[in-house]
Amino acid sequence: MGDVRWLDEGEQELWRAYLWSSRLLFEELDRQLQRDAGIPHAYYMILSALSEAPGRELTMTELAGTVRGSASRLSHAVSRLEESGWVCRERRAGDRRTTMARLTEEGLAVVVAAAPGHVETVRRLLFDALEAGEVDRLRSVFRGVLRGLDPEAGSAAARWSGAVEDSPGGVARE
Repeated sequence: MGDVRWLDEGEQELWRAYLWSSRLLFEELDRQLQRDAGIPHAYYMILSALSEAPGRELTMTELAGTVRGSASRLSHAVSRLEESGWVCRERRAGDRRTTMARLTEEGLAVVVAAAPGHVETVRRLLFDALEAGEVDRLRSVFRGVLRGLDPEAGSAAARWSGAVEDSPGGVARE
């Protein structure tokens, strides 16, 4: 145990503040989306990721990487979105092993309708709590954290998060 680099008091305070604030933020985002759009935050993330993808479609593997979901959990969520008529899955032409998830027009309408309330909640809970200059500093800090977590930094998740310069512009930006 002598080689453990324990957190000092300031690091421990930061770590716990991050854990609790991120948990509370995601709980509130989920409540808001359930209340206003009738969908959980996880479904909104899927719809949003597809709305920003070229042709509004991604392979299931790309989608799982973008929303950081397990294959089974993503498959279940996409099945529910298919039942609602918001997403459709089909085999990629010329490659019967690859399944594509595509946002339908109905799904696009859902994410476009949900986006204003969602972004207002994000703004109220996160950005309105910050002072001038803190947004730039926090963006820089979390880009560094993301690079440490995703060394490739060109993955779909990194592109979607805006961590690289060529991130696609989309319909339902958070």
